Amino acid sequence: MKRLGLLLLCLLQFSCSSQIDEKINGVSFVASRDEVTQKNIDPVIKVNANYVAVMPFGFIRNLSSPNVIFDTERQWFGETKAGAKQYIALLQKNDIKIMLKPQLWVWRGEFTGDIKMESESDWKEFESTYRDFIMTYAKLANEMNVELYCIGTELEEFVNNRPDFWASLIEDVRSIYKGKLTYAANWDEYTRTPFWPKLDFIGVDAYFPLSEAQYPTKEEMQAGWQKWKSALADTALNHEKPILFTEYGYRSMDYTAKKPWLVDRNEMDVNLEAQADATQVIFDEFWKEDWFAGGFVWKWFIDHDRVGGTENNRFTPQNKPAEAVIRAHYGRLR
Repeated sequence: MKRLGLLLLCLLQFSCSSQIDEKINGVSFVASRDEVTQKNIDPVIKVNANYVAVMPFGFIRNLSSPNVIFDTERQWFGETKAGAKQYIALLQKNDIKIMLKPQLWVWRGEFTGDIKMESESDWKEFESTYRDFIMTYAKLANEMNVELYCIGTELEEFVNNRPDFWASLIEDVRSIYKGKLTYAANWDEYTRTPFWPKLDFIGVDAYFPLSEAQYPTKEEMQAGWQKWKSALADTALNHEKPILFTEYGYRSMDYTAKKPWLVDRNEMDVNLEAQADATQVIFDEFWKEDWFAGGFVWKWFIDHDRVGGTENNRFTPQNKPAEAVIRAHYGRLR
């Protein structure tokens, strides 16, 4: 039995490593009102990122609204097709690879995983408008020779309720886009996502709870990772697909590893060391694994000099000690 387990592990490492040309050392590039310039790209280069997630947005009015609104004049430039194309072109000019990751935003920031229609007719309309949204950007991804395309982010109720739609959507995307595909499942969703066999990467937004402590140590966070890491490795083995952290990151605040998914405007005390330590731990635990493809840190704003900093308790690592941790780690792997 031990020999069988070792053989399976070796097969997993060979299978997954054969699908990974290099570790994805990425940042999630936040859409802006403005076009990007070389000044906006230089900090991405300096942090040694080799991939950027470009994220145009579609909007719905509430969790049961069937109409996806996207690519309109009312949106910020970076949220539109023209904006995504301009971002991609300049990033590619700097030899940075791309994951195009169109996402939904629900008015007032309600959780996308809870999107659920109230009637069959609404489901049909929602499927139609979501398909238009995803196919529009799939065409752009193919036109721009983007390396990786993400077909959705944290949409568990939609996935669970409409499995046939997702199977047909993947086929439609494959018919026009020739690059790699993933889906960004929430950390507590990915084990139930049914269509991993049809994709190239198992995408996970990696906001796993690691520690209840106000000032978590590296050792506590390493211990907290072990059960989650084991489950991720098992998933990679079962599907013979590498794991990709489509998002990962921590807020620079106390209790950073307790509920890493929190996006509220709380006034929790700034804790720069906790963010830096949590970032180092995730690198230490995952980037050496053959079944792990890499990830995209959440999140990176284009106006580097004006964001983050030592008084900021939000996710961005910019102008904080965590940025130096990322730069050093990504730099070793370029």
